Amino acid sequence: MSWEEFWVILVGCSLTILACRVLPMFLLKDRELPQWAMQALGLIPAAAFAALVANDLLEPGMFDEGAWPAAIPLLVACIVVIVARKTRSLLWSAVTGVAVYALLALIC
Repeated sequence: MSWEEFWVILVGCSLTILACRVLPMFLLKDRELPQWAMQALGLIPAAAFAALVANDLLEPGMFDEGAWPAAIPLLVACIVVIVARKTRSLLWSAVTGVAVYALLALIC
């Protein structure tokens, strides 16, 4: 890669970051957004987290080793969702997830 190509890529990435992250913040600084927009923006963290979790739970060859090894992470995720809904605590959700995963991995 030549230096000219490097600088073109660097400037392009910088302009993209500026346009997508910084510019909307300055344009919307003193404006009140409609309620529907605020509700839609409130769903972004949950959707991003769900995408990250689903990427780790579901993979193309997960059932190659059998049904039970593939079901362990899915079962743990279900238990963690139940604990998270009841306690509303990230700490208890994480501790439960690690403990149940370790117990199921020890059993199998």
